[in-house]
Parts: sequence; structure tokens; C-alpha cells
Amino acid sequence: MHKWSILIAFALTIAPASAQISLWKLGGQGLAWSRSDSSEVFIDFETFPGSIAPTYFDGEENILSKLPFWSPFKFPTDLGYEDGLIPRVWRAANGFYWFTAGTLTTEWVDGDSSSYSPPVARGINSEWYTFDVGVPVPADVVGFYTPPHGFRADGTLLRDDIFKAFEVSIAEEFDPVLNLENNDNDYHRLETLIADVPLNFDANIQLDFPKQYVRFIRLRRNPSIDDKAFASGQANVQQGTIGEFELKGEGVPKRVFYLSKIISLGRTVNFGRLFWDATPMRMVNGIPTPVDDAQAQLAISVRSGRDDDPNVYHEFTDTGAERTVSRVRFEKELKQPDQTTQGQIQEGKPGLRASIIYDQDNWTFWSFPIAESGQPAPLERGNHIQVRLTFESSSFFDFVRLDSLWVETAPPLASQVIGEVARFDQPTPDGGLTEVYLGEMTEFTYDVRTQFDAASQPGFDAVRIRTGSRPQFKRLEMGQPLQALEPAEVIEGADELVVHLPQSVTRSRNEPVRLVFGTEVFIFANTFAGEVLDTGGESLPQQIEAGNATDEVSTNSLRVLGGAQDAGTPIENLAFSSGVLTPNGDGANDVLAISYTLFRLPGPVPVALNVYDLRGVQVRGLDVGMQGAGPQIVQWDGRDADGELLVPGLYVMEIALKAEFKTFRHQQPLGLAY
Repeated sequence: MHKWSILIAFALTIAPASAQISLWKLGGQGLAWSRSDSSEVFIDFETFPGSIAPTYFDGEENILSKLPFWSPFKFPTDLGYEDGLIPRVWRAANGFYWFTAGTLTTEWVDGDSSSYSPPVARGINSEWYTFDVGVPVPADVVGFYTPPHGFRADGTLLRDDIFKAFEVSIAEEFDPVLNLENNDNDYHRLETLIADVPLNFDANIQLDFPKQYVRFIRLRRNPSIDDKAFASGQANVQQGTIGEFELKGEGVPKRVFYLSKIISLGRTVNFGRLFWDATPMRMVNGIPTPVDDAQAQLAISVRSGRDDDPNVYHEFTDTGAERTVSRVRFEKELKQPDQTTQGQIQEGKPGLRASIIYDQDNWTFWSFPIAESGQPAPLERGNHIQVRLTFESSSFFDFVRLDSLWVETAPPLASQVIGEVARFDQPTPDGGLTEVYLGEMTEFTYDVRTQFDAASQPGFDAVRIRTGSRPQFKRLEMGQPLQALEPAEVIEGADELVVHLPQSVTRSRNEPVRLVFGTEVFIFANTFAGEVLDTGGESLPQQIEAGNATDEVSTNSLRVLGGAQDAGTPIENLAFSSGVLTPNGDGANDVLAISYTLFRLPGPVPVALNVYDLRGVQVRGLDVGMQGAGPQIVQWDGRDADGELLVPGLYVMEIALKAEFKTFRHQQPLGLAY
């Protein structure tokens, strides 16, 4: 058994057995992995029966022909279109692009060189074609060649109808020049030029280049000195007919996607932990082999809902307003508004599609990618689920094989648990938004209201609030009117508060609950996500949903917005446990504790501790890892990168973090002595 499987098996053995908790499973003995019930790019369903993995290309096959569907639009209008999930190909010339109407997609990449897109008369001096494979794939050859049979209208053999001059460029990821032709009416190469041929005599073009990841390929037909059609200056039919276009390379894509269709669970449930059984693999001499050090990862995102569609669709009325319609009407009966030549959308009128908005009332948003099996699935109660898988590889020959995934489910504790947070001193803020100063201890109220619709729903006796930083419990109130009660137990964690109620909230004793606590907020938008628990039963926690929990509070939200009293920096409150580090082994100040606070970070970022001498030379660099907003502590033992003690003297300590577009630094001197 591979080590990843061992860890998962161990996790299952220590999980408490419960008749209430069941497992919903995809793959293995559960629902089968299905190409027909998913959206996917380069997922292999055949090599490993019962499992899925990224497609491995042998270097000889045409990667483009393995994509069964291509969009003929530069900007696909498919409902639910997501970048990367639908490959595209479009034709352009002199700043204008037009749809390929399926010709290029069915005749250039269909594996049949006898099918082709015939050249046409356009009266232009150049045109170009752009392929978007969807994801970066390993490639070292781009090729194209003429059809083996047939004649042009002028009697020329198609096999001799070559591109007399051309250039090919590629890009690994989205290249800004891809959209420039819409603005300045000109052609632009992609980031890497692999061929610029002023005069060509070959019908079979094979362009070799250093192996790299490729997502976009752009082929431009150029005028040549041997091209009569261009020399005449008339609207003649262009020279050059392509029977097949190729992209070849050996390895697995840099990333691939699997998006399941929305799956009905048949009943409303609470969700627990998400598990999966996966094996890191490497192609060794053409054989897929389990290894421990594969440079590949798997990330899983999930969302849950209480109906079968996460979107709400609208149409225009005769007054220009919008009204909700069914997806069937939106998709089958309404027309897409036309786009003018200036890029403006046609004014709304009856019979046209209006907006599509996300159904926040019934669907959770996609979770952040979960990279470790056994973590809680951040899902609200629901009867539908959808799974998004991202396989990533940083080596051409390494990948992850996914055998199965499963999530714990259990009947709900209540039909709905509604929560609402506010500042204690501002229960009805202007605009309904709770705002606080970043890093300032603030007192909050957290109200909980519960609804029951079945006698089988047991209720709960504990509330957990994800505060994001260490909380300070103030008091518990229950009843109508609210009265202060002594909780059965209070647990103040590093980033959460758990309060055990003195009495359960049940269908027969359904009392409102208010928790009052203090904590600090270190990010611009912090959601106090919460859940209720039945500690004496065999069930799963139930998520608290934002809404109107009490008329005394007007926020209808669990979100708190943080703002700075001054501009500040993301690194504040840098302090040392001692002004002098003395690593002499006497037990006093042998190790320096460096504390600081990170602010305004949307998520974890890489942090480093750097030590410099007075000449500015770095004598130690320590990778701290990923850290998020809030108080942090790092330790240093006075040694350099080789483990040797530094000489006594004055040094500069630096905390550096790499945010999205900028590196932030905070420095402070420190003395080192023996």
C-alpha cells in the first residue's frame, strides 16, 4: 500500500463509527468517474481502471486531435464557460477576427489530413490563426501539412498548395498580446517565436523547438516574394491549404481539470470531512510507476446547494427591467444581445437575455482548493454537490492518479441555523456593514436563530465560531428575552471560540442564542463562519448561514470589514524577546523569539527571516513558510546557513513577505554577544 493510502486508511480507522454518518463516494465503489457527466480537459479514464489521471502524451501523437470539442469562437458564449475548460481556435486578419464556423476545428485537428479548410478570397495581405489548447501541455514540435488529394479551383494540386511564407509563435499561459488586435488593428506575436520563414518550399512543415509547456499557438500567413496573389494587389484567393495542424510532445500537462456535473444526493445532509485516495506516479521507461517524490499535486474544490442550478437567470421586460426566468427559457427561447462594433452591448428589450447571477441563497461558493485529505469540507447543508479537481505537475513525467474521493454526510441537526454578527456598540450600522479598525480589539455580538421542520432533527448544544485570531469570551445569552447564562464550557482557541450551552436548542425548546466576545481583525474582509454541534449525538456539525437572526441587529451578515487607522504596512509590531542574543548554552537568551503582526493579507504569503551584518551582507536566510494575517512568531539561534555561530556584533534582522505584486520588508537591529 502506498504511503498516501496508508495515511487515509489510518484517518478512517480513528474516525468514530456512527450510524448517523455515511459516506458519499465518487470513484472506487461509489459513483463512477464519467466523461459524459463532467467537463474535463486531458483526463485519462482508461489507463487506470476505476481511477482518473492526467493524460500522458507519448510524443508521437497529435495532442490537438485528442480534444473532442473546440469552440469556434474567440469569446465563447456557452453558459457556464470557464477559461481552460473549452479549447478554442479562431482566425483573424488585419485587426479583425471572425468565427471559424467549425471548419478549422473539424478539418485541421480531426486526425484526417484529407479534410481541409479551403482558402478564400479576402483581399488582405495576411491572416493568422490562434489555437488555445486550454491548459499548458508539454511540446517540442509544431507542424502542419497540405492535403494528400484534391485540387484548387485554379487546378493546382492541393498537396502543392503550400504556405509560401509564415511565422509561428507560442505562449505557456495567457499572453496579453492575444487581445491587442482588438484595440490597435494589428498582428502581434506571442511571447516565444519558434519560426519566421520568409520563403517556404515544403508541404510538410515540422518545427522543432526546446521542450516547454505550451497553451497558445499562433500561425501567421505572411506575403512572400513568390506569392502572386499578393503581388497582384487584388482580392485573389490566398495560397496555402492546410489538411492537418499538429502539436507534439512527451509528458503530462502542467495542469488538467475535472469538473463533475451537479450531482443530486437525494436528501438534504450536513457535510463533514473530505477524503481521497490518490497515488503519486512517474513515467519510467514508458511505464507508470508509483513513487514517493513525484513533483505533482492534487487540489479539490467543492460546493453544495439546495437545488439543481447555482445560477439565477433573467430576461429583459418591455420597460428594460429584469425578471427571473427558467434556465430552459433563457437558453432555448431568449436571444443573446448583439455586440456593436464599438464593443457595446445592445440595449435590453423583450426577448433578449439579461443577467445571470449566482444563487447565494441556495448555493455555497466554491471552496478554496483543499490540498490535504481529511480536512473539513466547508459546505452548508444541501442536497446537491459539485466537485472540481485540479491536477498539477511541475515535471513532464510526474502526475497524481486519483482513485476515489468521499465526503462524510449526516442528517441535518435543524432545517436551518441562521447567524448574524455586529459590533457590540453598533448593532445597526449605517449601510448594514460591520466595520472595525485592523488589529484593534473589538467586542462583537453573534446571534443565532434556529428553524426546525421535522421531529427527527435533534438540535445542538454547542456553537463554534471561526474568529481568525484568538478570541476573548465575554458572555452567553439565551431565551426570549435574552438572559445571561453560565455556559457549560468555553474553549478559546488560537483562531476559534467554542461555547458549550447549558441546555440544548431543540424543536421543543427553541431559544435564540447570543454570544458576546472580543477579538482582533487583521484582514479587510473577515467572515466569522460558524457551526453548531450536537456533542452527545452521532452526527456532523451544521454550518451557520448568514441572515436575519434577530431584529435587534441589521447586518444580516457574518462578514466584518477591516480598515486601517493610518496607511501602515503589512508588517507591524516587530519585537524581539531580548535586545541581545547570547547563544552560549547557559539557557538564557540562547534563542531569539521574533514576534510581529501581518495585516491586510487576503491569504497566506511566503515569509522569510533574513539576517545582515553591518556591511549589508546577508549572513542568514530562513524560509519561514506561508503565513496569513495575524500575530506571528519566528525563532533564530544566532547561527548562519552552515550552522556556525556568528561572531559577536550588531546585526540587522529583517522580516520580508512576498505579496502578489510587491515585496514588503521590516528591519530592526539586534546585538549578538557571548
